[in-house]
Amino acid sequence: MKKEIKIICTLGPASMKDWVIARLAESGANLLRINLSHTELQDLADIIRFIQNRTSVPICLDTEGAQIRTGNLLDGKTYLRENSIVRVPGYAVPGDSHNLNLYPMDIINELEIGDFISIDFKAVLAHVVDKESDCVVMRILAGGLVGQNKAVTVERDIVMPPLTMKDREALAIGAEMGIGYVAPSFMSQASDLDKVRAISGQDVFVISKIESLRGVTNLEEIAAESDALLLDRGDLSRQVPIERIPRLQKDVIHRARKSGAKIYVATNLLESMITIPSPTRAEVNDIFNTLNDGADGLVLAAETAIGAYPVHCVTMVSRIIKQFLDFPNGYSLEELQRKDFFLLVEPHGGILANRVNADFDTKNIKGCKTIKVKETVLSDAEQIAIGTFSPLEGFMNKKELESVLRDYRLPNGEIWPLPIVLQTGKEEAQKLEIGDKITLADENTGKEYAILYLDDIYTNDLDRMARETFGTDDLNHPGVQLLKKQGEYFLGGKIELIKRWPSEYKHFEMTPRQVRTIFETKGWSKVLGFHTRNVVHRVHEHIQMAAFEKYNCDGLFLHPVVGPKKKGDYCTGVIVKSYELMIDKYYPEGKAFLSAFQSYSRYAGPREAVFTALCRKNFGCSHFLIGRDHTGVGSYYGPDDARKLFDYLGDIGIVPIFFGEVHYCAQCNAYIEQCEHGSRNILSISGTEGRKMLASRESPPDWFMRKDISNLVSDELEKGSEVFVR
Repeated sequence: MKKEIKIICTLGPASMKDWVIARLAESGANLLRINLSHTELQDLADIIRFIQNRTSVPICLDTEGAQIRTGNLLDGKTYLRENSIVRVPGYAVPGDSHNLNLYPMDIINELEIGDFISIDFKAVLAHVVDKESDCVVMRILAGGLVGQNKAVTVERDIVMPPLTMKDREALAIGAEMGIGYVAPSFMSQASDLDKVRAISGQDVFVISKIESLRGVTNLEEIAAESDALLLDRGDLSRQVPIERIPRLQKDVIHRARKSGAKIYVATNLLESMITIPSPTRAEVNDIFNTLNDGADGLVLAAETAIGAYPVHCVTMVSRIIKQFLDFPNGYSLEELQRKDFFLLVEPHGGILANRVNADFDTKNIKGCKTIKVKETVLSDAEQIAIGTFSPLEGFMNKKELESVLRDYRLPNGEIWPLPIVLQTGKEEAQKLEIGDKITLADENTGKEYAILYLDDIYTNDLDRMARETFGTDDLNHPGVQLLKKQGEYFLGGKIELIKRWPSEYKHFEMTPRQVRTIFETKGWSKVLGFHTRNVVHRVHEHIQMAAFEKYNCDGLFLHPVVGPKKKGDYCTGVIVKSYELMIDKYYPEGKAFLSAFQSYSRYAGPREAVFTALCRKNFGCSHFLIGRDHTGVGSYYGPDDARKLFDYLGDIGIVPIFFGEVHYCAQCNAYIEQCEHGSRNILSISGTEGRKMLASRESPPDWFMRKDISNLVSDELEKGSEVFVR
């Protein structure tokens, strides 16, 4: 059984948001910490309620403890000039460079002339030079910028009570509100714990913070009265030179584990990620070595409380923990070479297929048999090769096809809904033999793009296949038409891609590996995929953003189909331009990414809805939008058919998000599925209607399509650009 390593996240301004709390929980946070040093007592109950209403992840109250801090400053910070005199009164003053408070205020009674005082982790060094009845006078020996509520260290050990009055009141509030975890600061002896449990309850889980030399000295007795220990390397470095902290950390962890106590480690784990989305190598190494020392948990503080990338930080720690636990004996060469996408869902079947041979020597195809095929076949071959159709590695043999048609599964049990086959005529098939290496060439240019390693030649009843695939054998169905035209023989076998299909928009056609790399670079782990063959209209935009917000997604993956289309469909160029415009002006900044899908519509309704979802799973999407008539045509499929098939198949590793027919209500001025207002106010929006209006030079109203988008299409038509497939 693997060791459980906890991730404790501190909440603050950067993370006290609905979607961030949800994402922290999903990314691996086990405990959410409220730092009482940075929380006003009057706000505490509301903060606890806010968190409890949004997640079941437990909350931990982290006390201020026996610590001296700077008081409030007029501008939140001030510069203390070297050799200047600063007065520290025992009453409240507007803090500045000449007068400031220390907290608790009565601490000045404990200070003595000659004391050296470090402020804000040694940003400033001061010397007590005089004492008055209600004031201490300090001379600044080393100047610098200090902030309010920052740590202050007196060189001489001053004994302070383990809990402040604020701590006592906060723990009492926590006990009333069911808080089950507390982390008392600066625990220096076992008896300190009695005071904590007296307020929080005997059953509370106490994580005693070791952050002083007295705490280190008395570690075993503190461990005996605690449920866990927390080594705070930051506060400890106020008393211990920083170069001694690594060795001391190993010693503290060893002693804690020997005492039978859980031990967590805090401070500066991912400090660089407060401002940038990636850690330094030193930080990753520090975390790994901390785990290797034996730590049972890791604490993120500023990284998740005030940093710009709180979710990135948790996912990064989760990634490091996974590597530590999954590879206790190191890596094999194969494991080192394999690209893992930890943040993202696994590819369908567990691994992305790769049948691309970029170094293929064309001399090797001399003497091979060649068959000329349509663009649709070469499109399928390319998507198989780059991993879009994973786990497929070639065109289906008879056993695979029958299994998919009958059970929606491959013979190995992996869900797969749609035939991916290579058809040919009888005359062509009779020239071939199993074991042949066959080049697949474009029927128009004769250029070779792939090799088929033939392992099966078979026939099939096309009418039966049509009914099982499309639910009909009606020749008016475009999918049935295509099936019947391609020939009654089928060729099965693995493929090898030797050249990608050329396209004006090839730079948009990224492979699943490339897209996954982009998602990981952006720190996205919850990605919403969207499949379309239309220019974007208002309903598309509405369902995209409604799903994006409801499921707390990190990114929106816009993936329009750019392969062969039927007459009247939008051409690739105008679709791409419409989404580029949307990303530039309307989608949340940095949250949408556009790529192109070199494929074509089969119009297979429910089967194709599952197929398009699995393809986006291979690109790294965790969620996928299923529209009212997703990949359907005419009236061949009912509005709930896709949902029924997803329900029948169960969990496929990507979450389908269903929308019914969304209308615009003029009375509500909103896009909704149902409304109480009369039919006069309910206005329909569809891609088909949009194409008809624009093709006839009619500009759709703004509620139907953004003016920027309709103007873009109109401008392209005026320029004579090919906007619709002829």
